[in-house]
Amino acid sequence: MSPWIFLRGLTRESRHWGSLPAVWESRGLGHPVLIDLPGNGTARDAPVPADVRGMVEAVRDANAGVGVGAPCRVLAMSLGAMVATDWAQAYPSEVAALVLINTSMRPFSTVTERLRPQNWAAILGMANHWHDRARCERTVHRLTCERMDTRDADLAEWVHIGQSAPVTRAAAARQLLAAARYRASAKPPACPTLILSSDADQLVNPACSARLAAAWQARHLRHPWAGHDLPHDDEAWLCDAVASQLNGTSQ
Repeated sequence: MSPWIFLRGLTRESRHWGSLPAVWESRGLGHPVLIDLPGNGTARDAPVPADVRGMVEAVRDANAGVGVGAPCRVLAMSLGAMVATDWAQAYPSEVAALVLINTSMRPFSTVTERLRPQNWAAILGMANHWHDRARCERTVHRLTCERMDTRDADLAEWVHIGQSAPVTRAAAARQLLAAARYRASAKPPACPTLILSSDADQLVNPACSARLAAAWQARHLRHPWAGHDLPHDDEAWLCDAVASQLNGTSQ
């Protein structure tokens, strides 16, 4: 069975998956390989490309470095989902299936759909106070999470992550630039593709996922209450969605 690769989004790293990898394994989906985008986590010292294709090449190199053979299946969210999409479109023999979570990309979505305007001031505030991790992580949690029962523990862990493997402001800016510039091919990826979105996403308009799914005639499942960080809010639902829709595709 093709192995699973997990890719996170803007300024986030493998530890931000939280309990998802453990729940994923417990549901019989296998042991996922967690790869960090350039500038984040274990790849925080790597040069950060200003385009998604450069990130694809970095991920392919990292994938080869840990000995994961092709084709692989990729679960990815936000910026990571753009990287996964470009990987599948540029190297179709290397990607057997895609699960794209709360992503957005041109030409399917507008600027104001990809990043809701009511959040622009908060994003600017984070940039201006980048080294105040507690403040920044509170903002991230407010913008991306609807599940509040673990908020204090989440913030403590995220601050620890941010302090132990800091993402520079320059790296964050280059990742944001790459996301803003990315334009996917109108032709759908050749592999089976599942698109997941959250109806309560406060950061990215869920219409982005709906429009992408319609354009590609891809399967689309909507979570009724989760925020942008669907893996944080309801990892069990996410695992069940993948198990029911894609598990067992393309060996």
